[in-house]
Amino acid sequence: MSESAHPHVSEQEARKVAEASREKEWKSPSFLRELFLGNFRLDLLHPFPLDDQERPEFTAFYLALAEFLREQVDPRAIDASGEYPPEVIEGLKKLGAFGMKIPQEYGGLGFSSAEYSKIMELLGSWDGNISALLSAHQSIGVPQPLKDFGTEDQKKRFLPRCARGEISAFALTEPDVGSDPARMRTSYELTPDGRHYRLNGVKLWCTNGTIADLLVVMAAGKANRKISAFVVEAKSPGVTVEFRSRFLGLRALANAQIRFDDVLVPVENLIGQEGRGLKIALTTLNAGRLSIPAGSVGTAKACLEICREWASERVQWGRPVGKHEAISHLLADMAADTFAMESISMLASAMADRGGYDIRLEAAAAKLWNTETTWRIVDDTMQIRGGRGYETAESLAARGDRPIQVEQVMRDYRINRIFEGSSEIMHLFMAREAVDKHLQVAGDLIDPEKPAPAKAKALLRAAGFYLWWYPTRWLGWGRFPRYAEFGPLAAHLRFVERSSRKLARSVFHGMVVYQGKLQHKQGFLFRLVDVADELLAMAASCARAQAMRRRKHPEAARAIGLADLFCRDSRRTVRRLFRDLWSNDDALKYRAGVAVLEGRQAWLEEGALGLPEWRPAEPERAARDAAPAVPVGTR
Repeated sequence: MSESAHPHVSEQEARKVAEASREKEWKSPSFLRELFLGNFRLDLLHPFPLDDQERPEFTAFYLALAEFLREQVDPRAIDASGEYPPEVIEGLKKLGAFGMKIPQEYGGLGFSSAEYSKIMELLGSWDGNISALLSAHQSIGVPQPLKDFGTEDQKKRFLPRCARGEISAFALTEPDVGSDPARMRTSYELTPDGRHYRLNGVKLWCTNGTIADLLVVMAAGKANRKISAFVVEAKSPGVTVEFRSRFLGLRALANAQIRFDDVLVPVENLIGQEGRGLKIALTTLNAGRLSIPAGSVGTAKACLEICREWASERVQWGRPVGKHEAISHLLADMAADTFAMESISMLASAMADRGGYDIRLEAAAAKLWNTETTWRIVDDTMQIRGGRGYETAESLAARGDRPIQVEQVMRDYRINRIFEGSSEIMHLFMAREAVDKHLQVAGDLIDPEKPAPAKAKALLRAAGFYLWWYPTRWLGWGRFPRYAEFGPLAAHLRFVERSSRKLARSVFHGMVVYQGKLQHKQGFLFRLVDVADELLAMAASCARAQAMRRRKHPEAARAIGLADLFCRDSRRTVRRLFRDLWSNDDALKYRAGVAVLEGRQAWLEEGALGLPEWRPAEPERAARDAAPAVPVGTR
């Protein structure tokens, strides 16, 4: 195999690659983009898209899948074996579960984003391993990029196979690259006869990789370093599963390190155009991310049920533990947060279905906010269950207690804060879009590479924009009686409107104060993103509760109560975040962190042995546990 040296790139070069890959135009409206600019576009989410009428074919599938999960899928057994039972995969194929997002004309079920999200919510409440299997296959695997960017020939060749249950995987991450595409090492080059691309490299953490039939592979041009996307047959000569990774949770996850040695890929398997691979990957992830916030809602609902039942059954000091204020507060926050998470997930999925929206920010916010919030709920569930939460289901059953697998839920769920863009990456992505308009207007002023004439032109452009824009971020009516039709929730929407203008001013002030150094002020930027996420959650919750009231939904009054409770708490969070923008210890913490990094605080580590590195008890056991490096085609 011919493998290129690991490319060394500067921070500026890496940033240019990332900047070139992002979608620069906003052809459709975005609620969050407008929010960052100080425009509270309630019309983009009100009336809230309540979907009360389910299609009969979807309902039939939903009920069949729910029965299959209850009767055939044992999450504890899957966790214990660390494998997907063949009969479970076969059962999912027969149901058509691998083709949920694939159009009917290509053999799939043709579900909408909203319908697919309901399935992910169901799966999230039952077993994370099955959820990951199906989500990775069709949310980020072959179906999604081909639906968005594939040719008709590619769709006809591959989508029916995927719908029948030929499993797909997504290969982007590399051992030493992480989230920096400029350093991608996997390469491609056109063969002399022009009929194939030759792929070389290694990909890490390919979910479904050990059982995949088809792969979406991102690679950089050997000559021009442009990243392109390819559909690769997993049984192609030169494709080798080098290792199966094992994890804290999701123990059946078929996750692989895959090597490509002079793999010949037909030119007709190029997705889109050469050099468009990173844009294809990012667009695929935008749509694929919606499965994670939906699954998070399912996990939160399952935890809420566990805690409600336990807190009503368990008696301490003469009364159920749920009647003690400390626990009742946790239960209240769980319920309110779950309502808000479901509102965000429903909204983002409906926007994807309706079209006419740019949901890149909403998808990122849903993934970021829902996963962070659900992790708190999972942790609180462990706390409420106490020792029974920490004890394994097998142990609970062995001594005659109810085998509720809270510890497995905790292990399985934790990865969601990392999957498909970690919380930190989501913050950075949203922060870049938050300042996008300002960079368009005044970016040349702070760009050291721009010549004086360009800066002078930018100064005039900025003056013309900000002389109008900035004063209007102070002017506006966010007081009574605006939004009066929302009744008890009107005050919260008025708060969102006022806060949107304050958010926009804060973004501008950050640009003025920090200028080119703003990109390094992640504490400041992350707080801005957190404010926007909270405002989105508030607006979505209020709009949904109002829609339920107008539809005379039987639970409308309770929904309004939950939205009100959530918004009260969220308003305190927003106020704190705004305060911390300018009154914080960010600089002090950065200096202290660098001191740790440079070893100047290593004296604190004295007296600790350090975590022991794993060593096998015997060489035979190590050989038995390690996955053999075998060509996929020999499986």
